[in-house]
Amino acid sequence: MDAPAAMILCAGLGTRLRPLSDWRAKPLVPVGDEPALAHVLERVRAAGAPRICVNAHHRAEDVRAFLPPDVALSHEIDLLGTAGGVANAARLIGDGDVLVWNGDILADVDPRALAAAHRGGGHAATLVVRPCAGEGNVGIDALGRVVRLRRETVRAGEVRGAEFLGIHQIGARLRPSIPARGDLVGDVYLPAMRAGATLGALDYDAPWWDIGTLASYLAANVAWLGGEDAWVARDARVARGVELHASVVGEGAIVEGQGALERCVVWPGARARAPLADAVVAKEGVVVAVQR
Repeated sequence: MDAPAAMILCAGLGTRLRPLSDWRAKPLVPVGDEPALAHVLERVRAAGAPRICVNAHHRAEDVRAFLPPDVALSHEIDLLGTAGGVANAARLIGDGDVLVWNGDILADVDPRALAAAHRGGGHAATLVVRPCAGEGNVGIDALGRVVRLRRETVRAGEVRGAEFLGIHQIGARLRPSIPARGDLVGDVYLPAMRAGATLGALDYDAPWWDIGTLASYLAANVAWLGGEDAWVARDARVARGVELHASVVGEGAIVEGQGALERCVVWPGARARAPLADAVVAKEGVVVAVQR
C-alpha cells in the first residue's frame, strides 16, 4: 500500500524557545548541520510520502524560503490549532490517510512502521507513544488501544501509561470530522473515542527531543553529535586556545578567547567567546540555559 501524505505542523509561535524563536522561526533553528525541519523532512521523505505539506504562521516567509519546491506551504494568517492546520491544508495534502508530525519533535520514528501498525489495527488514528513509568498523557489497554487521553478516561481497561510524541497517522474516515479551528486531541480524537472509534498506539522506546525549550534544544544538538566531542563547519574558525566539548559550531562562525566551550551551539555566522557553557550563540546575542 502506498505511503500516506505528510503534514508537518510548524505554525506555533515558539514562545518557550524565546528569544531564539524571535531570531529564527522555531522549525529553522539549527540542530547539528541543518535546521530542525530538515531532519523531520528527511524522516518523512525516507518513508516515501507522496505529498508533504508544512504549515507556518510566525516568520512564515522564512519557512517558505527554506522549503524545497516539492514541499507545499500552508500559510496560516491566523493560528488555527493542530486540527485547523490539517483541515486548512486538505487541498495540499490530498485525500486518504495523513501522517502528522509536530515540527519541533525530533525522533528516529519510522513512518513506515507507523503506517503498517495503522493498517493492521484498523483504528481511526494511530499515535506514536513512549512508554513511561508514570501515568503519562495517554492510557493504553492490554490490546494496545488508547483508552485515555490527557486526563479523560473514555473507556476502562488501562494497563499502562505513555507519553504521546506528537507523531501520528490519521485515517481517511476520520478526516471529515476535523474542524477548521481546534486541537486534534481535544476536538477530534476525544470526541471520536466517545462516539465509539478506537485509536491505536505504536510504542517508541528510544530517545526523542522536543526542541521547544532551550534545555531540550541544547540536548538535541549534543545527541546529534553521536558521541563525538564537537562538530565544526568547514568554514568556521576556532581559536587555538579554545577547547570544544559537546559543542556545535555552524557555518561561518568564529570562536575566540581561551578555555572551554562546553555544550554550546554557535549558530552560522555568529561569534562566540570562550569560556562558555550551556549556551546558544547567535548573531543577535547569547542565551545561557539556566541550570536547575
